Amino acid sequence: MNYAKDLRSFIAEHRNEENAFHMEKYMRNQYTFYGIKTPERRALVKAFVNEHGKPNERLKEVVDELWSFKERELKCVAIDFLVAQQKLLQAEDLRFVKKLIVTESWWDSVDPLASNVVGPLIKRHPDLIEEQLEGWIYSDNMWLNRTAILFQLRYKDKTNEDLLYRYIKLHTASKEFFIQKAIGWALREYSKTNRSSVINFIGNNQLAPLSKREGLKYILSHPEKE
Repeated sequence: MNYAKDLRSFIAEHRNEENAFHMEKYMRNQYTFYGIKTPERRALVKAFVNEHGKPNERLKEVVDELWSFKERELKCVAIDFLVAQQKLLQAEDLRFVKKLIVTESWWDSVDPLASNVVGPLIKRHPDLIEEQLEGWIYSDNMWLNRTAILFQLRYKDKTNEDLLYRYIKLHTASKEFFIQKAIGWALREYSKTNRSSVINFIGNNQLAPLSKREGLKYILSHPEKE
């Protein structure tokens, strides 16, 4: 069998043209959709996996082929496979993930790769920060910048605070919405772990209004108890 093509054919049988119209419109008509919403898509993939097994040793091959298909849901399937089997990834596979990040990039593909694939991989292989992430944060590719800012999103008390703040400060002057939003999101998540540090950082750095507003959201909605 051809795992990716067979899975694509199975999913295609459940297309919903009305849903597809609205999903394509929501994504600014940049991508083609089958019109299958996330819960149904995951149920279909589960049924397929129950019959045919997980990609396992073919993980990257299957993900790469799924990524080549035009239907956006198949990229979501590829990401779900990577997240579910991310422990199979080795340090050298970050270059493979980078290719996915910069191919047909949008928030719906970049963000889960950043926090749920790149994040765990770098936690296991911290040398990758110096080897690759340093290049990403200085890259001309906005989505690599965003990934470098967001990869620690789920690190909580394991966050490398100095690195997070340094990466943010490199892009505080950015006019890009997705960078300003990423800065705010990263600060908001870290404020759940180190409230005072984030308050101090925001107070002592010139951030875009969007970044500041997003960064303070959790703090302002969860005032400290006296």
